[in-house]
Amino acid sequence: MPLSVIGAGFGRTGTLSLKTALDMTAVGPCYHMKTVIAHPEHRPLWLAAAAGEAIDWDGLFNGFGSAVDWPACYFWRLLADRYPAAKVILTVRDPDRWYDSVHNTISQSMIRPGPDGKPQAGVSQDIILKRTFDHRFEDRAHALAVFNAHNAAVVAALPAERLLVYRVADGWPPLC
Repeated sequence: MPLSVIGAGFGRTGTLSLKTALDMTAVGPCYHMKTVIAHPEHRPLWLAAAAGEAIDWDGLFNGFGSAVDWPACYFWRLLADRYPAAKVILTVRDPDRWYDSVHNTISQSMIRPGPDGKPQAGVSQDIILKRTFDHRFEDRAHALAVFNAHNAAVVAALPAERLLVYRVADGWPPLC
């Protein structure tokens, strides 16, 4: 089944709540970072895609009708082109609250050095820290600028009939 919904919003913008909602609808099940964690065999595919290699997107998303959160949001433009009938949902929240949420949760596990004292390798470190934030997530102003530029790029690139800018606090009506 091809993807019918693509989440373009960064993690910690309500993507887990959106995943839960999409799982309850006809566009579920929904692919999420939790899927990558549960399926370590997917990690090399994401890293290959980040390196610019061609991967089998249909195979990766086999059985999923939607994808949200990282790492999929990093590839929102590629996925929107690959699945032109898919709707795109950009989850958003107050940028400062988003930064605080990421800083206090997922960034800590990504920036912590591995047992050898070197930066950790993996999907989160490569796609989120390196490629999205240029290893500068701890620079709040830089991270906020990346977040705002990403959201603006999504809005600028897609026609209104294909894009829903969504705040989880808005509840079900916009999703319906």
